[in-house]
Amino acid sequence: MTIVVQAEPYKDFIKDAKKLYPLHWEELALNKDKVKLDPQYDLYDALDAKKQIMVITMRRDEELVGYFIGIVAPELHYKSCIALTMDIFWTHPSIRDGGAGIRLFRAVENEAKRRGVQRIYHGSKLHKDSSRLFEYFGMAPIEVYYSKWIGD
Repeated sequence: MTIVVQAEPYKDFIKDAKKLYPLHWEELALNKDKVKLDPQYDLYDALDAKKQIMVITMRRDEELVGYFIGIVAPELHYKSCIALTMDIFWTHPSIRDGGAGIRLFRAVENEAKRRGVQRIYHGSKLHKDSSRLFEYFGMAPIEVYYSKWIGD
């Protein structure tokens, strides 16, 4: 079985992604008892219409087994700098051995360069740390985000 890693249009990817989002959410989401999986598909569609969504997929025999979604846009504080900011990524546990993450993020970087991106931002959840993957690509940590549930 061959895994193909490629850029895909968001509108082609999303119908398959919706089937995997619950697995992704179950593995990585915080506060699952309070926050249900409920993506803002209208916002993704709007960003896609502006050509600001970047999707890289991993498909095994055409079945979606991994993905990256990022936003390509000028930075808010540096409008002359085009940045790729990671939204989400996930690989199915069945493909995680053997460098799947490296293949995925190599394709991300190549597509970002093709689109004229100058700076890339990726994040790692500390409870499922992927920092080593990003360090493999020469990235350095620059911030830590903190979270606290304050709702009812």
